[in-house]
Amino acid sequence: MLMTTTPAVEGRKIVEYKGVVTGEAIIGANIFRDIRASFRDIVGGRSSAYEESLAEARETAFAEAEKMAQGLGANAIVGIDLDYENITSGSGTMLMVSVSGTAVVIE
Repeated sequence: MLMTTTPAVEGRKIVEYKGVVTGEAIIGANIFRDIRASFRDIVGGRSSAYEESLAEARETAFAEAEKMAQGLGANAIVGIDLDYENITSGSGTMLMVSVSGTAVVIE
């Protein structure tokens, strides 16, 4: 399935709009990742544990949106908006990724 953040696909004609599709994923980061990320915040650098969790959440959200679009008979999703949220509570950190776009049929 073709997925793009643009409102159209260059060289392709949208022949039917199927509706808005979404995908969400919330993934918990475990305490060891939290400790390593806190350490990285102090000394600087990248947190590979969080990057891996975020990538997993993003892939899950895109897969959900794609499945929803396929269920509507679409072969593409245009106008994709990708949002990230860090949710912190007393029990740890959750990473949330949400994807939304318009399911379409293109020629």
